[in-house]
Amino acid sequence: MGTVSRRTPPPVPLRTIVAQWLRLGCIGFGGPPTHIALLRRLCVHERQWIDAKEFEDAIATTNLLPGPASTQLAIFCAWRLRGALGAIAGGVCFIAPGLAVILALSAVFLEHRPPDWILGAAAGAGAAVPAVALNAAWGLLPGSWKRMGSKAPQKVRWAFYAAAGGAAAVTIGPFLVLVLVACGTVEIGVRRSLWSRPAGSPLAVVPVLVAHAIAIGGLGAVAWEAFKVGALSYGGGFVIIPLMQHDAVNTYHWMTGAQFLDAVALGQITPGPVVQTVAVVGFAAAGVGGGLLAALVAFTPSFAFVLLGAPHFQRIRANRHIEAFLTGAGPAVIGAIAGSAVTLGLALGHLWQIPVVAGAIIWLFGIRRTGVVSGLLLAAVVGVLVALSGVPV
Repeated sequence: MGTVSRRTPPPVPLRTIVAQWLRLGCIGFGGPPTHIALLRRLCVHERQWIDAKEFEDAIATTNLLPGPASTQLAIFCAWRLRGALGAIAGGVCFIAPGLAVILALSAVFLEHRPPDWILGAAAGAGAAVPAVALNAAWGLLPGSWKRMGSKAPQKVRWAFYAAAGGAAAVTIGPFLVLVLVACGTVEIGVRRSLWSRPAGSPLAVVPVLVAHAIAIGGLGAVAWEAFKVGALSYGGGFVIIPLMQHDAVNTYHWMTGAQFLDAVALGQITPGPVVQTVAVVGFAAAGVGGGLLAALVAFTPSFAFVLLGAPHFQRIRANRHIEAFLTGAGPAVIGAIAGSAVTLGLALGHLWQIPVVAGAIIWLFGIRRTGVVSGLLLAAVVGVLVALSGVPV
């Protein structure tokens, strides 16, 4: 992103950004890899609005930020073409289609007593979610392992951070953010001892920012959950699961464990960011208003990060404290995502869901034909067939 100030982007009409980013929001099934591919094709290859080097720098920089990286990339690309107004318009258009779809599906799946075939579809797709979590963790592992370094002490630290994140996800889900921050801070401390010129960490205030709010329920609790998802989650969409599951199911009783599985599945099979799962939780807590509030709070930090930080992204990438922090937090995120598979698996309520989990693991790790969305849809079909056969769902 070091070339941001070197080349003036071509004048792109705002209506073009609205039309193109709205199209991406409608067809963006499959999560961050699909979003990145679509943005690269549009902005680099087809329209040549952004050069390839700058686009790759944008990917790297947005991955340094908490929150949904592919959404931040979409906002940045629109900012690059039309400044703040383009960023806001492009980001909203990228998010809005999936949000509308997921709120509509929430009304169906969270209805007091939907038809059995809908319950079956939800139970089937939900049963595949633990496998999807494992697949997400596996996909992040190689890059994080390489980033830590090749020396034995570095690999030992990586394993320790990953184990800490996994244990936190299984045991203290609502406080997972504190563990992620601790791992990042430890890595800063270790690396500072190796640097010749010590410097204060710009992340020293992070623990203060993530102190857990007093749980008072209502829309305030919805907003707090969404804030954690949007501003304090490192590593992409699936790290939100242990952040939300305990509060949504056990603390506030907004939804059952099975319904939370449905929420995660809906976030995977709808277009746009996986973080839209938070809108399902908000809907369960307070209807459409709660879903909209959750989405607003969860995505606002992404807009703020880009609008305030885009002109300085090169310096952000070059800051060794930030790099050290994310190098330490990254393995903890991977461990947390893998650990979330345990808590998600414990939420399954029917024996027939166990072979569905096994089948999803085989599909994602063995066959890998067309990815996560196809696996969830196939599991949903199995659930419908189970429901139609008369087996309780």
